[in-house]
Amino acid sequence: MERNKNAEWDVRNSIGILTLSNPPENYLMEPEFIGVEFLQSRIQNERVKGIILCGAGRHFSGGAKLENLFQMANDRDNMMRQLEKGKALLDYFEYLEIPVIAAIKGVCFGAGLEIALAAHLRVCSGNALFAFPESNYGLIPGLGGIERLSEKASFPQTLNMILKGDIIDVKEAREMKIADYIVPDNEVFDFSFSLLKRMTEERSLKVIHYVMRALMNTKHLSIPEAMKEETRMFCELASEEAEKRNKNQDN
Repeated sequence: MERNKNAEWDVRNSIGILTLSNPPENYLMEPEFIGVEFLQSRIQNERVKGIILCGAGRHFSGGAKLENLFQMANDRDNMMRQLEKGKALLDYFEYLEIPVIAAIKGVCFGAGLEIALAAHLRVCSGNALFAFPESNYGLIPGLGGIERLSEKASFPQTLNMILKGDIIDVKEAREMKIADYIVPDNEVFDFSFSLLKRMTEERSLKVIHYVMRALMNTKHLSIPEAMKEETRMFCELASEEAEKRNKNQDN
């Protein structure tokens, strides 16, 4: 296991586990809570097939520590640089060609919710609570949270959640397409781990990468372009499998 002041990194059975580690609320002391280059090297070197994002203890994350945030705001240029680093980290999770699951217990507020929305799936406990409270402090989400929420929830739902700053429970989160699975509190991590294992254990990294790439293409390419690329990847994989079968027959 490796750790810094914000997070811990571990790998079990080809599954990376990134734990927000500043209990009890796991406040983020800085937007880039772990380095992108660090993750890139570990994922590649350890041939990681999926990642779980979780929080140490009872909560996922209460978001940014307000004292740190306003202290950072005294230097606007530095604040912009720090936020850009945090946004780059969340973009990295979103565009990873391996599945990323946020395992959410307890509070998931502010920047914590922005992290969770950057994951591909969210497994939530029945007592999970969600909020973008920034408007209560004269702010708005600053790490892409509005954009990512609006991709899942309707415009009215997004507007209500951002401007009202209210806390919602997991049932409302499911209605807003934030919560993909709801499980008992003590099963959140195990369910997430088992789900990733079932999706990836018997799959090659190349197949996993191509599935993720094809899904991302549906968001960023035209339909004809995405379908053409999907067909190209299929043909490449089929050709490689045929070659393997021919070699096995020859042997």
